[in-house]
Amino acid sequence: METSATPSTTAGHRPTPDGSAPPLCDVAVPGGPAEPCDLVTVPARQGLEAVDILRRAAAPAVGPVLHDGACDTLGFLVPPGTADAWDMPGSACTQTSGRGLRIPAESPATGSGWLLPPGDDADTVTDPVVLREALGEAARLIEAADNCR
Repeated sequence: METSATPSTTAGHRPTPDGSAPPLCDVAVPGGPAEPCDLVTVPARQGLEAVDILRRAAAPAVGPVLHDGACDTLGFLVPPGTADAWDMPGSACTQTSGRGLRIPAESPATGSGWLLPPGDDADTVTDPVVLREALGEAARLIEAADNCR
């Protein structure tokens, strides 16, 4: 049996064409004043569509979102423990429990910045059920647009 030191998540990388997980792009996030959270990472194009979908909803439901320009991804902050059950193809959820990921006021990594920064209620993160629906809709919109070319 072959073992690998490569992490099993895709945070910070685009998914491969077959939807499998490429290696982790290591983004260290220093401690901040808020509660711990997990990070759902998706390709920037899909993430931007999902942000639009979430912001147009009857009750906008999107928390802080990171843009990692170096990896061309968006990272949605979600409640801790989300990674335990996250299984959406083309995305990854990095579990941070015990590793101190917190919502900082400043950009947490070199080459990244807040697309939607933490607000006054820094404990607000994106609901993973709502995010999953928005990411699915975004993927369908992108596929439809690409098929029209």
